[in-house]
Amino acid sequence: MPVVSRASAQPATAPVRRIRIPQKFRNLELALLIFACAINAIAIVLVQLGALGHIDTTLIVLGAGLSLLVFGMHVAMRFVARDADPFILPIATVLNGLGIAMIYRIDIAFGDTGWASAAVRQIVWSSLAIIAAIAVILVIRNHRVLFRYTYVAGFVAVFLLLLPLVPGLGREVNGARVWIGVGDFATFQPGEIAKIALAVFFAGYLVRNRDSLSMVGTKFLGMRMPRARDLGPLLVVWALSMSVIVFQRDLGTALLYFGLFMVMLYVATGRLSWVLLGFSLFLGGALVASQTLDYVNGRFTHWLDAFNPAVYDAFGGSYQLVQGIFGLANGGLLGTGLGQGRPDLTPVPQSDFIIASLGEELGLAGLFAILALYLLFIARGFRIGFAGQDDFGKLLGVGLAFVVALQCFIVIGGVTRVIPLTGLTTPFLAAGGSSLVANWIVAALLLRLSDTVRNQPRLVVNE
Repeated sequence: MPVVSRASAQPATAPVRRIRIPQKFRNLELALLIFACAINAIAIVLVQLGALGHIDTTLIVLGAGLSLLVFGMHVAMRFVARDADPFILPIATVLNGLGIAMIYRIDIAFGDTGWASAAVRQIVWSSLAIIAAIAVILVIRNHRVLFRYTYVAGFVAVFLLLLPLVPGLGREVNGARVWIGVGDFATFQPGEIAKIALAVFFAGYLVRNRDSLSMVGTKFLGMRMPRARDLGPLLVVWALSMSVIVFQRDLGTALLYFGLFMVMLYVATGRLSWVLLGFSLFLGGALVASQTLDYVNGRFTHWLDAFNPAVYDAFGGSYQLVQGIFGLANGGLLGTGLGQGRPDLTPVPQSDFIIASLGEELGLAGLFAILALYLLFIARGFRIGFAGQDDFGKLLGVGLAFVVALQCFIVIGGVTRVIPLTGLTTPFLAAGGSSLVANWIVAALLLRLSDTVRNQPRLVVNE
């Protein structure tokens, strides 16, 4: 017997009606946004008191302008996405704000607090990212529209991945050729936007071809193995990932793209054989790369033998990794306090190692709070994906949430020496305009998905 509402007196063949979530979701979001902006303002004040001994209102005013943009996005959602998830926007706001506060603290340590400082650039990029997120909310009124552009998204992703290889346009930063720039203008990492295009392409492709990928094949050791002719997509994505390692010298981005495809493939088909086969291919390719490419071999050496004096003192050795670990150890349980640590002793503390910088000044307790925010953001994303009734929305929601989850694992795992360092940025926290824009667009797409899911028709059936 179906579970039904006793208050309903409609017959079993009653027409479909919409169940609307009250505006209380937006009111909850507003309260959480006020709290998030207060945390960000307090963080900047504590940095100034700890590092300078006085309060400078310049950055506080710039941060207030950023808060107005966030509230502008909230107002826009009251009109065009009134039933969207109430937690995603506040979480993104507080993570973005904590990142700005820590970048500002590092600027103070380096004596760079002018208008060209990294913190001011981060605020400018954050403004552009939030404006991009508002545009996504306003332009994309239903996520199913993206399904029509499946192959366009695939071509856009490939185009963005190839841009850094164009002579005169690509820029090599810290040994990785994943940036583009024109003259003296700011560089941009197109691969960050490519991950969103790939998520759209993978979701559309897998929906169209799910039957052949999930139902056909021969059984081996209790698992249904795919046919040879169905291996084409897997081999193409594997080749794409390996080319990123070889030509762009970026192990982390290759792992991110391949991991995204494998998870979405598993969600679409439910076949463990795809996962085992895919990761066997990637691990095999990474092993060959570690034996033939010096920079990949160096990453593994610095990870496995970080405290060896010869590795520590070598050019491009494990000095950065070890300094980051020392910084985390110096923070202890409760941290040194904002503005009172020495995060500047670690190379590139505002981007690659911002987690180590935050861990030193906020301690293990502060890092747990940050990880809890990420966990809640990712959990809401998965919930949005699995709550959808259309397969495309389900795959897209899961894919976008998993991108953030995998990127967090790769970055934080590298800083804490769980896995080799890869050079990816921590979502919303680390300095970098392209990463901010991409992750705010991810947040906007998840908000749009959640609004569409809650507005899907529900059947009310009588007993």
